[in-house]
Amino acid sequence: MSRGTLGLTVLEVGADGVGVITIIHPPVNSLSFDVFNSLKESFEEALRRDDVKAIVVTGANGRFSGGFDITTFGKIQGGTVRPKRGFIAIELLTDTFEAARKPSVAAIDGLALGGGLEVAMACHARISTPNAQLGLPELQLGIIPGFGGTQRLPRLVGLTKGLEMILTSKPVRGEEACSLGLVDAVVSSNELLNTARQWALDILEGRRPWVASLYKTDKIEPLGEAREIFNFARSQSKKRAPNLEHPLVCIDVIEEGIVSGPRAGLWKEAEAFDGLVQSETSKSLIHVFFAQRGTSKVPGVTDRGLVPRRVRKVAILGGGLMGSGIATALVLSNYPVILKEVNEKFLDAGVNRVKANLQSRVRKGQMTQEKFEKTLSLLKGVLDYESFRDVDLVIEAVIENVSLKQQIFADLEKYCAPHCILASNTSTIDLNLIGERTRSQDRIVGAHFFSPAHVMPLLEIVRTKQTSPQVIVDLLDIGKKIKKTPVVVGNCTGFAVNRMFFPYTQAALLLVEHGVDVYQIDRAVVKFGMPMGPFRLCDLVGFGVAAATGMQFIENFPERTYKSLIIPLMQEDKRAGETTRKGFYVYDDKRKARPDPELKNYIEKARSISGVNIDPKLVKLPMKDIIEMVFFPVVNEACRVLDEGIAVKAADLDISAIMGMGFPPYRGGIMFWADSLGSKYIYSRLEEWSKSYGEFFKPCSYLAARAAKDIPLSVPMELVKSRL
Repeated sequence: MSRGTLGLTVLEVGADGVGVITIIHPPVNSLSFDVFNSLKESFEEALRRDDVKAIVVTGANGRFSGGFDITTFGKIQGGTVRPKRGFIAIELLTDTFEAARKPSVAAIDGLALGGGLEVAMACHARISTPNAQLGLPELQLGIIPGFGGTQRLPRLVGLTKGLEMILTSKPVRGEEACSLGLVDAVVSSNELLNTARQWALDILEGRRPWVASLYKTDKIEPLGEAREIFNFARSQSKKRAPNLEHPLVCIDVIEEGIVSGPRAGLWKEAEAFDGLVQSETSKSLIHVFFAQRGTSKVPGVTDRGLVPRRVRKVAILGGGLMGSGIATALVLSNYPVILKEVNEKFLDAGVNRVKANLQSRVRKGQMTQEKFEKTLSLLKGVLDYESFRDVDLVIEAVIENVSLKQQIFADLEKYCAPHCILASNTSTIDLNLIGERTRSQDRIVGAHFFSPAHVMPLLEIVRTKQTSPQVIVDLLDIGKKIKKTPVVVGNCTGFAVNRMFFPYTQAALLLVEHGVDVYQIDRAVVKFGMPMGPFRLCDLVGFGVAAATGMQFIENFPERTYKSLIIPLMQEDKRAGETTRKGFYVYDDKRKARPDPELKNYIEKARSISGVNIDPKLVKLPMKDIIEMVFFPVVNEACRVLDEGIAVKAADLDISAIMGMGFPPYRGGIMFWADSLGSKYIYSRLEEWSKSYGEFFKPCSYLAARAAKDIPLSVPMELVKSRL
């Protein structure tokens, strides 16, 4: 046995002469440096021992290995640990595993991801279970595979498939892996170890091929064809992720191995990894990885030992786009759902929307017809509250009308059981106002989904001061079960995401009224990494929704809102965005957007009424300044959200911005990105603009205090106090 402080491997030798090395590092058998050192010791011991004829490598508790221990990346980036990728990729996996005089077979169950798959590929054969997941997801962390994966995977599955798997980070299941040549056989979990043992002995005795995957060439195209494949992969990567360097570096590394030989490729891989792991992109994406997993830890709630209650049935009020989307998300996760509407016409429309969402999955091959029918059978449409008596959760998803919501919650209290959670999908309205006519304040909560609700990954769980911790724990559990990332936030107008981003469109409108071109702003924001610019987003959401939510902020934060007349003037001419085919853009039959020369008339009229003059300094505004003038007010509002305790921690706002608004994850989220620029710099820019353009840009006290001491915006308040 070889033992490390963080994980270990165990060598057990059977009567058949096969030494089984088991990786043990719960929960997913991640590969820390301790595990690698232990693996090396176990492997070398197996090679030394005369009673060991062949070797099987496997993982404990039904998981081969989930990959390299990500906590180590932070230590590498912080300089406390030096990377050992070259040592692992070449000395351990190539010169110890692959070059061994005894054959080795990987027995793969559960996960074989990242470094886990790279260890398996260094063995002379691989046996997996049908549902095992095999893949190299390193590009999601801003790095590349670093244990030889860039060299071995393309040689096992071919260049085209190898590039696709690495560049998209998508794993394959055992059956597909077998058809690709990534694994040699697929067997059940019960047969896995015995099959792998026999396979290793068969290799030893010449009944199975002894394959060193690093030197396979039968699936590699001639050099001319290979170069065409690499060039196509580069052009696709530039289209898909124009701001990212590491996919192109990865392609270069794979190409180096094809052109100059696999060992040259391994050294280039190690060198490239060392550079990428220190990049801002990698630091941002690793921050996002941990931040996403941290959203479910809520002080004072999840540390109480509360167990989620079982939710057997859910009711949804309102079958519009949001209600039907929420219903879709729930039935897809096997929750029985009651959908209530006010009349047959609206009810039929709501049920048909759910049906269309599910049929879309059938068309894309994501769901069988049999599964579609079974899933749809979980949905029941109703016109009254009678069937609400045995539901465990109600989600109200009607229009943003305070009095209507108040009446609904008063009715729900009469019909629903005392334990039933009463949730609202409101995006902006204060929950205390919604629940004003009820006595059940402890079970009222916000369950704010983002449109389309069955697609968007974020779920904002909004708690009031009265909301029971048990209710929060229950919703966190439901969020995970329906495959959402839940973020718990406090109760205020707009909550976290909409509250942070209300200045986003307002800042863009301010710039336009002062002389910046609408389409230049959208282009700059897309180039920065957002899925679309603020004006294209306005068209998509619709001016009615934009105006209604905007009024909430004008009423609640009048001193720091910018009141533009551009949208109201367009609404007067029946322009309401994409649905009317005219907004800031015009749309053809396929809803393709193109600039509209008539837009300048509305902008000039808005300027004339408001008395705003074009500022010559803004007419030719560089992209950097556009980005800062649009996003620094968002940072400023995010600081207020933190200061007021609406968000538990800055990392929650990062995830909210990424998953709720599409903020580029490779920038780490809104607060992480802001800290990369520095509180002093952001404060100075906002202060400068506030002198020219008014209170809208005025830095808040939280930002001012941090800037005065040059303290990062995301540092928790208690740490700030200790530093001050």
